[in-house]
Amino acid sequence: MSFIQNYAKAIVTASLIFAPSMTQAKPVACFNTNLGNFCMELLERQAPKTVVNFVNYIDSGAYLQSIFHRSVPGFVIQGGGFKVIKDDNGATVTAVNAFDPVENEFGISNTRGTVAMAKLPEKPDSATNQWFVNLSDNSGSPAFLDTQNGGFTVFGRILYDGMAVFAAIEDLPRANFGEPLSSTPTVNLDVTKPAEIENFVWVSNVELHDVTSVFNDNILSFAVDAGNNGFFEVHLELVVTDMGIVFEFDPDRVISLSTAPANMATFSAQNRTLTIPSVIVNETTLLNNVVLSLTDPANLQFTLVSFE
Repeated sequence: MSFIQNYAKAIVTASLIFAPSMTQAKPVACFNTNLGNFCMELLERQAPKTVVNFVNYIDSGAYLQSIFHRSVPGFVIQGGGFKVIKDDNGATVTAVNAFDPVENEFGISNTRGTVAMAKLPEKPDSATNQWFVNLSDNSGSPAFLDTQNGGFTVFGRILYDGMAVFAAIEDLPRANFGEPLSSTPTVNLDVTKPAEIENFVWVSNVELHDVTSVFNDNILSFAVDAGNNGFFEVHLELVVTDMGIVFEFDPDRVISLSTAPANMATFSAQNRTLTIPSVIVNETTLLNNVVLSLTDPANLQFTLVSFE
């Protein structure tokens, strides 16, 4: 194992010092709701068809005014299937128009904080517009989401403090409006009156960012072109030093990529500087032209120089 790690480290080191590097685009979808905002990283490499499908719904406006229609505490929060529209009688809930089903792409475990596609029972390739957030580790017993129905395709992960929004939804009382809205989270609902938009957890805006890199849990992740058709996804971990903001390459998390990355970052061998065009760091902050300097080649440590 140590030989493999050292070999991978040597390859990436060579790419940084002797060749330009490129980073893989990382789509991040940020949602505004009446209970707070959250962002999810879309795992394009692991579930490409599912991510394209999800982005198509975002681009079409399908998720605007959509609601989280299903809450099962300790299990999942589900949305994407229904919209709420204000009318003279309060609010009307209508189904989101579905596109053609997408092929199942199970590969990532359904652990807490991951986002997966909902689908019909016994039909692995039936996912369309509905998706859910795992509130617990649902990979094994009792849910078995990694094994039943071909496995449920995880295509995203909630970033930053976004799970606090879903914890708040989980704590809400639930109302039975009839199937498939039999366990719908509600906000200050007066059961003696018609439901209003404000009584649902609804999405007011969705913004899609195609960023170069994501900074989350003290990890800066991106991809590099190592030359000779060698592409790797790598991670730089924030470390505590007296030299400012420093990131260190993690040799245990090198992943070989089969296709050329896009959305390039560049490394100057002459100046030993790595420039990343865009990095999302929280729900509201996107940094541009992030510049890091290779200040400790022996330990592969990069020091933050500047950003916009």
